[in-house]
Amino acid sequence: MSPGVKKLIGTVLTVVWLVIYVVFAAGFARLILPHATWYAAFAYYAIAGTLWIVPIGLMLPWMYRESR
Repeated sequence: MSPGVKKLIGTVLTVVWLVIYVVFAAGFARLILPHATWYAAFAYYAIAGTLWIVPIGLMLPWMYRESR
């Protein structure tokens, strides 16, 4: 697979993943955070704001790996 195609696939998957993740994280926050303390909300948003990068970080080496 050519590097350009891999980068295109990775870009599309990244955008799709972020949209799905944001909808899920915001919906989940709306369910659990209305009566939470400020530090619980802060912890949730800190963790949710960091976890989105894990799948993308696993995909980046594949995107930039040279084809054989």
